[in-house]
Amino acid sequence: MKRISLKDYIRSIPNFPKAGILFRDITTLLKDKKAFRLAIDKLVKKYKNKKIDLVVAVEARGFIFGGAIADRLNAGFVPVRKKGKLPAETESITYDLEYGQDTLEIHKDAIKPGSRILIVDDLLATGGTVKAVTDLINKLQGKIIGIAFLIELTDLKGKDKLRGYPVCSLIKY
Repeated sequence: MKRISLKDYIRSIPNFPKAGILFRDITTLLKDKKAFRLAIDKLVKKYKNKKIDLVVAVEARGFIFGGAIADRLNAGFVPVRKKGKLPAETESITYDLEYGQDTLEIHKDAIKPGSRILIVDDLLATGGTVKAVTDLINKLQGKIIGIAFLIELTDLKGKDKLRGYPVCSLIKY
């Protein structure tokens, strides 16, 4: 039986969303039940003995992986959303993007102080979004045990913004 390479299930689309960008499309991995299961299995294996209380993930693709991983780790799931999408009282952070700013929010009561947190997202690029998530979690006094990604774009050096945190990426480009 041929061993599955997760990289084989990522479609590369040149010049999307604009010229000069090589977009890494995960939908081809998501639609293949064996590849998707393998990706979840690999991430769960890394954190299964870490006593994770909550998996925190960023909309929207992070939710796909975060929800599945939380279920398998017997942990709760906490969504981090764009401004104005959460109904209860929130903690927010505004951070810089390549061309502008964005704001993320988390419910203020989502994380109890000392909770053991795993952050999950589909892709690590420049690291700005996940760095903002670490700041939100630290504000709520959660303890970040790890940060997990399906893909890391190493040339963009996003991991540099996450120094001090254990980062795991299954696929590197």
